[in-house]
Amino acid sequence: MTILPGRPHARRWLAATVALYIVTHHLGFALAPLGDVGHTSWADWIDILTPYAVLLTAAAALHASRTRPRVWVLYLVGAITYTEGHGIHLAANSVYNFQPGPTAHLWDETVGHYLWYAGTTLVFAALAVAFARTPAPRTWLHLPLSLGVAITWTTNSIEGTTAFMGIAVAAAFTVYGWRTRFGLGRVLIPAFAPAVVMLVAYGIWYRGFPQPSNMGWI
Repeated sequence: MTILPGRPHARRWLAATVALYIVTHHLGFALAPLGDVGHTSWADWIDILTPYAVLLTAAAALHASRTRPRVWVLYLVGAITYTEGHGIHLAANSVYNFQPGPTAHLWDETVGHYLWYAGTTLVFAALAVAFARTPAPRTWLHLPLSLGVAITWTTNSIEGTTAFMGIAVAAAFTVYGWRTRFGLGRVLIPAFAPAVVMLVAYGIWYRGFPQPSNMGWI
């Protein structure tokens, strides 16, 4: 599948999707200094926008690429899973911050995160299938975004307690990036290979995957 002539904006939508993923998946940390509003936090309210930002731009990228219907099916399953997981995480995390308990912890740290990042994986897979075999980038301008994905995937996997899933997914995307390295798929290598290295190194160094928040880092 190649992008049709006259539709270079497909790549711009793809770049926007990646940039918004990097930014929105760090909102909880970045906006924490804004403080609270009532029994919630400003970061929680702003985080409501995350699925709109990531999923709508991803849909625009797929539409502009004129991808196949089966890729849309993959995207839609991913988008539903992403939205459900994010919503569960956001609500449970907000409750846990003000009234900690095992039920809120379960839905936030386990169910919510696994669904959210599984949805992220499926959406990324749809984008990879749609774009990987299109012409390779002519410059290295994509590298900052790729490395941003690597850092985001790593931090989300560790703080989200999904490290083993994170390693497996990052390894799979790295392999697919190598298989499609003569096209745009090569950007998957710097996006996910460093994540594999960082996650494995973190696990070995700490003999597990303790959350940075529990160690007082954030």
